[in-house]
Amino acid sequence: MTLQTPVSTGLQQHAEALDAQLAQLDLAGRLALAARLGRAVFTTSLGIEDQVITAAIGTHRLPIAVSTLETGRLFQETLDLIGETEDRYDITIDRFHPEPDDVDAFVATYGLNGFYDSVEARHACCNVRKLKPLARALAGAEIWITGLRRGQSGNRATTPFAEYDAERKLLKVNPLADWDIDTIRAHVAADSIPVNPMHARGYPSIGCEPCTRAIKPGEPERAGRWWWENDEKRECGLHVSETASESAAPAPEPSAHAVASEAILQASAIGG
Repeated sequence: MTLQTPVSTGLQQHAEALDAQLAQLDLAGRLALAARLGRAVFTTSLGIEDQVITAAIGTHRLPIAVSTLETGRLFQETLDLIGETEDRYDITIDRFHPEPDDVDAFVATYGLNGFYDSVEARHACCNVRKLKPLARALAGAEIWITGLRRGQSGNRATTPFAEYDAERKLLKVNPLADWDIDTIRAHVAADSIPVNPMHARGYPSIGCEPCTRAIKPGEPERAGRWWWENDEKRECGLHVSETASESAAPAPEPSAHAVASEAILQASAIGG
């Protein structure tokens, strides 16, 4: 099949078509469709929404790799939940760690906890402990599945079900984009999905231990992340480019899977 439009336009249209398809499906259907489009990798932080996705992958035995970024500074409760989740759903969660040399270089430049001192230092820490391991986790993937939801923060309010990630050259699928936190909690209770006990102690969003605090009543879900910074839309860089120019990067040539998956999306037999 030959694309009749410029590559960047074609891939964007592909993502838009996938977004429309996913909107009509339930969670299991969304994940199953994503898995049919190419090698799919789900990256989990073990948060409550990510646990919902992992449970669906394990319960329906979907061919989706599950990975997590073991930054070296996670809460013990998060580490314990990895093993509990693997046992519950008979799956393997691949752990991706930062490179020791990268950690040593950060500490030599900024100090172990230098991320408190400046946004630049915090981004450097996230780059070492999260972004570089993410690149290894997504190596060879054509579909990146995430637990992003529109209700998590203002920066995520327009999260689509599918989008083209030009920086990483893959399709990004957010199957819980339209789920609110009450729906998430009800689903967890109904299916007895294991979750981090810290959620019950005021931690709706849990990252690295030194960078996460409990939120106060009325605060947004992600207010406890990097709380010492003033930017209400603060992110680590996993889901938001740090510079506007990245969003305008030239699109790559589509892979064979990208072309094939576009054909799948256009077929009338697409279903859950």
